[in-house]
Amino acid sequence: MQTELLRVFREVAHRGSITTAARALRYTQSTVSRQIAALELEFGARLLDRMPRGIALTEEGRVLLGHAEMILTRLDDARRDVHAIADASMGRLRVAAFATAMVTLVPRALARVKITFPAVELSLVEGLSARLIEQLVTDEADVAVISCAADQPINDARLELHHLLDEQLLVALPLGHPLAGAAGTVGLAALADQPWVAGGIRPQESLLAIGMRHGFEPRIDFVANEWFAKLGLVAAGFGITLLPALAARAAPPDLALLGVDPDEMPPRKVYAATPAGRTRSALTEAFLSALRAEVQYQP
Repeated sequence: MQTELLRVFREVAHRGSITTAARALRYTQSTVSRQIAALELEFGARLLDRMPRGIALTEEGRVLLGHAEMILTRLDDARRDVHAIADASMGRLRVAAFATAMVTLVPRALARVKITFPAVELSLVEGLSARLIEQLVTDEADVAVISCAADQPINDARLELHHLLDEQLLVALPLGHPLAGAAGTVGLAALADQPWVAGGIRPQESLLAIGMRHGFEPRIDFVANEWFAKLGLVAAGFGITLLPALAARAAPPDLALLGVDPDEMPPRKVYAATPAGRTRSALTEAFLSALRAEVQYQP
């Protein structure tokens, strides 16, 4: 059954006249009469009586009118909501991101979206890139901000990757360290005998991994999983650690930051990932644009 038949029937019922309804709908009277007849055939019941002046609903017509009102109202609501999603005035955006992207990049991009679309529902989860990818492909997130080492690119047909930046790696040093005032970047040879604070008991799975794959053998004195713990140990003079550039703004003032030679420790790749082959919502597109704008803003 076409919903237009219900709309015509509702108009006739409200106006009490086929002629008046036809005029309001900009149909001919015969067209409206045929549509009412088709609806009566569909339900196998007379829905209205033709009176000398207008029409009168039968009991079957009265019952159908109540249902028609509900159906057409829900359809109108559905159209409104679909249009609102399309123009991003409502809806949800689920973002997943790795830890250091949460320092400034992702929150500021989300703030841009929220300013433009204040009614949207935002959610955010943090995790390792491998887990974030699985959340994305299982429809637990709309966008995942992920990273990978330059020598270990992400090749996953399930993803569409949107390159955001190549993130430089920094070494965090105590202020009194001999290298603290050095200009430019530092090579791995100058760091080989330094005490390191690693992000896990398996440094080959940490930021040190790319250097280790090229023969660098750091001396690990301390292990700390959390960034604040690592930086606290460095500030207290217990060692040095690697810090992604995206997290530089979170570094306490009693640390010195120095770039690592990019030929020896290449910048890692940072992407926004979306599910391959899926239509991106207007909110997802807005967030991708906000990420790109924020990358341009990053010092």
